[in-house]
Amino acid sequence: MSGIAPGTGISPAPRAPAGGVAVRLDGVGRSFTPPGADCVRALEGLDLAVGPGEVISIIGPNGCGKSTLLRLIAGLLAPDEGDVLVDGAAVDGPSEKVGIVFQEPRLLPWRSVEGNIAYPLELARRPPAARAERVGALIGLVGLDGWARARPRDLSGGMRQRAALARALALEPRVLLLDEPFSALDALTRERFDLELLELWARTGTTIVAVTHSIPEAIFLADRVVVLSARPGRVVADLAVNLPRPRALSDLDAATVSRLAGAIRGHLETGSA
Repeated sequence: MSGIAPGTGISPAPRAPAGGVAVRLDGVGRSFTPPGADCVRALEGLDLAVGPGEVISIIGPNGCGKSTLLRLIAGLLAPDEGDVLVDGAAVDGPSEKVGIVFQEPRLLPWRSVEGNIAYPLELARRPPAARAERVGALIGLVGLDGWARARPRDLSGGMRQRAALARALALEPRVLLLDEPFSALDALTRERFDLELLELWARTGTTIVAVTHSIPEAIFLADRVVVLSARPGRVVADLAVNLPRPRALSDLDAATVSRLAGAIRGHLETGSA
């Protein structure tokens, strides 16, 4: 992703009209019943709205339903109650409008980098020439030039996540969901990826909802930080990040960031608004 250039062939995603909502969850609840165990209430009465082109960080205690929330938006799970909408339409299954990157890259080991990125395009029956053009543009966008024919086993952890991110962007989603995709990377590499992610966002204009356990990362990436309570997860705080864009890591030294980080910690500790 480093050094994204105008020649990548990636155009900014079309934005919804001003005042529109890209993602909305109204009164959403979801439970699970693991084999041989009691019912677990993951989310309850969760309300959230994300504007087009916004970057939202979701942070909360372990087990509070953050990943479940992303899977509901992606259509990989259905809510027990409430409504989940993307661009005003009810989510009733996976959609080209939504891309997701998991904590593990989940690349197909028998496919090359270009083969993995092309897979969603093949499923969508895009013509071979269009597939090749799109894959080439994405490989350049995420900084994997020269690695198109490499297998996942030949890549570093960071490179595998770059390939997973390119695959998630293949169908030009309106919404990109990130489930801690950089958490396994060392601190310096993770900071570089955060910078590159914001570079990519500036190029594509995609709405981003990112789950993280890192308060500095949540603040650095987002326009808003949404704090969830302990399970069952619900929104206990929705905090604006008043940092100008483009951002630099030195912005995290600002006094306003320290105050915001303190507020986030307070909500995480008390689990209340």
